[in-house]
Amino acid sequence: MAKQKLIDAIRGKRTENAPWVPYAGVHCAFLINESADKYLQDPELLAKGLITTAEKYKADGIPLVFDLSVEAHSLGCDLQWWPDNVPSVTTHPCSNKNPEEAGISLPTRDSGRWPVLFEAAKLAKPRLDELDCALIGAICGPLTLASHLAGVRIFTDVIKNKEFVHSVMKCASQTGAVAAQFYIDMGCEIIAIVDPVASQIKPATFEEFVTPYVKETIKVINDAGCTSDFFICGNATKVLKNVCELATHGFAIDEQMNMNFVRDLAREHGKGFGGNLKLTLALSLGLISPREDAIVSLAAGGHIGYTFAPG
Repeated sequence: MAKQKLIDAIRGKRTENAPWVPYAGVHCAFLINESADKYLQDPELLAKGLITTAEKYKADGIPLVFDLSVEAHSLGCDLQWWPDNVPSVTTHPCSNKNPEEAGISLPTRDSGRWPVLFEAAKLAKPRLDELDCALIGAICGPLTLASHLAGVRIFTDVIKNKEFVHSVMKCASQTGAVAAQFYIDMGCEIIAIVDPVASQIKPATFEEFVTPYVKETIKVINDAGCTSDFFICGNATKVLKNVCELATHGFAIDEQMNMNFVRDLAREHGKGFGGNLKLTLALSLGLISPREDAIVSLAAGGHIGYTFAPG
């Protein structure tokens, strides 16, 4: 376990070998024989799951939670809880009104599940420090949070009703900056903005509706001396240059991406990059050998700015 090695890799530096980050999420609950819904609402279980997973997988870093409903819940969205997965967002307060009309207020440390996360981090951090394992905060990215707030209309309104989308994105941006400060206060060394749906838009749309709305969050992270990352899912080939132009230290990608292309673009921009162990084909379905898949990813990633992780 090597926290500094992970930080160096995300910042695009050469490392002796690739650091390793399991995005364990609710798999942590499985490892301690707890249901996901109970696990995500109990700080003692969260801390136990984090520590157990970090020890079992010899992680160099681990996310406190990998649950993109946290911010939405703290803004007033309702959730459907599941025993084997993260909760689903079921209500969208901005589906027919902008955030101001909906009366949305920015989250505080007492909103939603933030008290649970603060307590879990307090409990887990000392042991993770002993293990030399970084604690990672994972923020719901602005476009994904906007889709929670407004529902699927957000994806047509980026063309049909831009003024509305900008109002929702502004709220998402401000929330991201608040969440970043929360994770800084919890002691997270690395903070990632996780915006999976940002791969579904055109580069010009990314420039208009993602790039300006992550700036404040990134600034909060970087100004605090923490390491910033941007996670994107799906086939993000068309917007990966946009991702590289963000002010984060690094980024991470999905299993669908070509690692050679990702590596070359990351190095061109001086960024760290993470992935590309195939979560579906190798780890979940076993259609290809996880060992062989890992060797291919490690060989492609190399020793400069590369973090080995699931795609």
